Parts: sequence; C-alpha cells; structure tokens
Amino acid sequence: MIRIGIDVGGTNTDAVVMEGTQVLAGVKAPTSPDVMTGVVEALQAVLAASKLDASAIDVVMIGTTHFTNAVVQRRDLAKTAAVRLGLPATASLPPMVDWPEDLRETIGNHGYLAHGGNEFDGRVISPLDEAELLGIAADIKAKGINSIAITSVFSPVSNEFEKQAGEIFAKALPGVHITLSSDIGRIGLLERENAAIMNACLRDLSKLVIEAFRKAITETGIKGKFFLTQNDGTLMEAAFAEQFPVLTFASGPTNSMRGAAFLSGVAEAIVVDIGGTTSDVGSLHKGFPRQATVAVEVGGVRTNFRMPDVFSIGLGGGSLVVETDKGIKVGPQSVGYRIVTEALIFGGKTLTTSDVIVASGRADLGDKSKVAHLTADFIDRTQARIMSMLEDCVERSRLSPEPLPVIVVGGGSILVNGPIGGLEVVKPNHFAVANAVGAAIAQVSGEVDRVYSLAEMGREAALDDAKARATEAAVAAGALRSSIEIVDVEDVPLAYLPGNATRIRVKAVGELHVG
Repeated sequence: MIRIGIDVGGTNTDAVVMEGTQVLAGVKAPTSPDVMTGVVEALQAVLAASKLDASAIDVVMIGTTHFTNAVVQRRDLAKTAAVRLGLPATASLPPMVDWPEDLRETIGNHGYLAHGGNEFDGRVISPLDEAELLGIAADIKAKGINSIAITSVFSPVSNEFEKQAGEIFAKALPGVHITLSSDIGRIGLLERENAAIMNACLRDLSKLVIEAFRKAITETGIKGKFFLTQNDGTLMEAAFAEQFPVLTFASGPTNSMRGAAFLSGVAEAIVVDIGGTTSDVGSLHKGFPRQATVAVEVGGVRTNFRMPDVFSIGLGGGSLVVETDKGIKVGPQSVGYRIVTEALIFGGKTLTTSDVIVASGRADLGDKSKVAHLTADFIDRTQARIMSMLEDCVERSRLSPEPLPVIVVGGGSILVNGPIGGLEVVKPNHFAVANAVGAAIAQVSGEVDRVYSLAEMGREAALDDAKARATEAAVAAGALRSSIEIVDVEDVPLAYLPGNATRIRVKAVGELHVG
C-alpha cells in the first residue's frame, strides 16, 4: 500500500510518500495563509520527488491544526445551543458555566436544561419529556441556531436519552447539526458536555475545511481514500472527521511522536519536536504518546479528550533572538512561515535562531555571509540558552530517574547540539518530516469508557466486555479485525458509588483496512 502523510503546521506543510515501512520521499512547503495552496504544493512536490504518478497513491492521511486554532483564536465558530438532559439534577451548574466569557459570547451562550439522564448504573433520573424538548426546539429555531450539542447525565453508560432527543430535534429542525456527547467524551459530565459544545460550534467550519482538503487532493489527481489523524495517533475517515472535528485537537504533536518512534525504532523515550514556532515535548510508551491523566484545557475550556501529555514552549527555528540586560532571550515570538523572507540568512532584517545556527557553522541554509557579524561569544551564549530551555522541558517529561533516550525531530532540530541534560540524543533519518510520517503510519482505534457494577458481574467479565466493545468500535472505524490489539487498559474502583462500581477504559488499535 502506498500512502501519503501530510501535516499542516503553523510554519510548514510537510508531506511524505511511504510504501509499507519505507519512506520514498519527504518534502516541506511553506504553510500558505489559505492553507489549501500549501497542501496542493506539498502534494505536487512530494509526488515529483517520489517519481510516482498520482494514480499510484492508495491513501492520503492529513493532520491539521485548523480546528484547535479556530477555538484558540475565537474565529469561524457557529452559534450553538447546549441542551443538557438531567433535571432535576445538575441545575446548579448550567452549561458553559466554566467557559471564558469571550468564547461563551462568541457562540451565543444558549444553554437549556431538560429532564432525562441516568445514574451510574443505568437507572433513570427522570423520563424524557418530548413536549419540553419541542419547546426548546421552537426557541432554537426562533434564534436561527443551526448547531445543537446534546448531553445526558452518564450517557457513556446509557446513550438512549441522547439518541431519542437527537431524533426529536432532527425531526423538528431539519438540516440542523446535532452532536451527542456520548459520541465524543468520556465519563465526567461538564468536560464531556464542553467537548460536545465545542464540536457543535465547529461543524460549519469542518465542512468547509474538509471539502477544501478533498478539492486539494482531487486537483492533484489522487483518487485514493482520504483520512484525518486524531489526537490519539490514529485515523478517522474524512466524513467522520467532518462530524467530529474536535477529535483532531492536538493531532500534530501526536503525529510527531508516533513518527519519531517509527523512524528511530525506539518505543520508550522522550520526544522533542522542534518546529518553526514551538517545541512540543512528551513521552513515548510502547510507541504511543503517554495520555494526559488530568482534564485538558483547549482555548481555556476544560475537556476530557484523549489528549497526549505534551506541553509546548516558544522555541523554534524561526524564534526571535534578542540581547537583553538579563542576557539572551530566545522566543516565544517567531517569524513563523515568514522565515524565508524575514530571517537574516534569507535577506530579511530579523535575527532568528536559524541565523545563529548557520553562523555557528552547524547548518547550511541561505546566505551565511549575512550573519558573519555575529560574534563567537554571542553565538555560544545563544546556543547555551537554547540547550538550557530544552533541558528544562526534558526534565519536566521524565517520570523516573531512568536514562531514557531523547528523540529529536522536526525542521527546527538543527538547534540541538549534543546531549540534552546528559541524555543520549537520537536524530533519525527523515527527522524533519517526522510529523508527516506519523500521519502516514497512523492506525485505527476504538475506545470504550464505562462504569461497571462488579456486584453484578465479576472484574474479568467486565474487562472482557470492555475489550470486546473497544474491538468492535475499532472495526467500525475501519480497522482490520485480524490486526487489532488492546494497547491500553485502565480500571479504577469508584469508592463513592455503591455496588462495587469500577470505571473501565480500554483502547484497541489495528491496521487500516483498505478494501
């Protein structure tokens, strides 16, 4: 199978062509302001570099930061109605209670409470009231809202109420976008509701973006299937991504970490991905990014997505270098994708980290004579500051004193000179396009997160049930059944609930089935 992996970053759009486990070609193209132009350029360049015809490509996988950026920058978000089923419970905390005010106002601050919901063991809190929901539908119609997020208490245990409410709204408001929280989030009412609301407000944008990606792929003459990468390092079909754009959040760092593990052959390590603007740092466990165990904030909103435990600092190949009275300051400001016109080595007037590395003789980019005026002392102090910043990051990612290797990837990894914090540095082949490699090798996953009563079924039976559900979810998402393996199992006793309750989360992963 021949696949193309693409990662659309803030500075560069990277693309690779892979046949099986072999990287045939990898290229970087500047990310264009409209993004699509950059994708088409990257596709054309990587096809030319691989000497393959577009018709030979079976699959295209794209990782994108579009939807995260839309939330962070408060742009292109649709007015959304948040409907929660749970009365008389949960009335003290209305939907979006913990959102930043500007984001809440951007999507209209339309929250509705209605009857419904379940206890943790599936018992009904109160029956669904169709007349009540039709009244809410009439108000939504009057306000001209086209996106609805429906959340029911403990819907990962029983999603019947959400499905029934969705059918009522779909019938009353034809053409409206409906997001059910049980399709996205895990146990945890407010975080799951937040994720559903975010998804609903991105549905209009997701249609436009994914249609544009389709157009870019078609323009290049590729007829193969098209997938997007999600934030746990696995794939989803374009049509599925159109419905669930929030699942792409943080897919960029995840792709880099998966690509780093694949290219280096190291499954347990710390990964430092240095781009043009930021460095993302996280840990690999069994070749997958370690998942965050606490609620993750996106744009100031708490969610419980499957997010990698990755943090970013403002250090990249385009980071500004400034001499201050306290010493050398590197970043967080960056010239980003404008590095090819603004950095000194490319005839610009801004001193960047790339300029310093070229002046040191450790990289051959642009015109070295443009940085000949930089003194050896200044170069040494800047490099020391860069390495000190990276050491701090690596120390934050270490969970044990064991000397794990540090895999350095990304176009900005020319900044790294020698070991980081005394740890061995691995810089694999094709390190500059590791994120696109991560997209190209992505697998398909299924996950289940449920509360079981062990008084009714034993622990082993509960685990077997969860594993079977996760496997079926992976097959439904497009995984080849024979290749599926269980990669993550977590069971946590819930002492505050009766019936020997235990929360079980299982993740299954398999190879993409292209039939």
